[in-house]
Amino acid sequence: MRPAVFLDRDGVINRPIIRAGKPYPPASLEELEILPGVLDALAALNEAGYWLIVVTNQPDVARGSMPKVLVDSINVRLRSELPLDAVLTCFHDGVDQCDCRKPKPGLLLTAACDFGIDLPASFMVGDRWRDVEAGRRAGCRTFFIDYGYDEKQPESYDFCVGSLLEAAKIILQKERLK
Repeated sequence: MRPAVFLDRDGVINRPIIRAGKPYPPASLEELEILPGVLDALAALNEAGYWLIVVTNQPDVARGSMPKVLVDSINVRLRSELPLDAVLTCFHDGVDQCDCRKPKPGLLLTAACDFGIDLPASFMVGDRWRDVEAGRRAGCRTFFIDYGYDEKQPESYDFCVGSLLEAAKIILQKERLK
């Protein structure tokens, strides 16, 4: 069993589109921008032996405001440009009551079974309360990237950071201290 770093997509890997203080996914491939430091962070985590798995809610597909093919295209592009082992996507809306929509831990638990992941040795990095809560429910240590969005904040987390690169440095430092 190996540990993983679970990553939210929009706001952790790529720049979200901010409207009225809230983050949204890019509405096109042209709007997709990988955040600074992400490639370096992922390369270092990959070299340290972590699975790198994106777990993302994309409810706009269920709501009919974004085509599934666009979400899939963004995910394929991210996989082609970054050392990611998997991108797991929940396409449901909150009313669907599925097990895969964060804050439920379904995507993380599925990945743990599929990849043989040691969840207590793993981390979840997210920029919204749902990400942090999903990680906590799966038994992972959690990072909250605080962008000051105008929305509910996580009730608790293990680390508050400003970027994925900052989270990676902390994870790798903890690895050296073992």
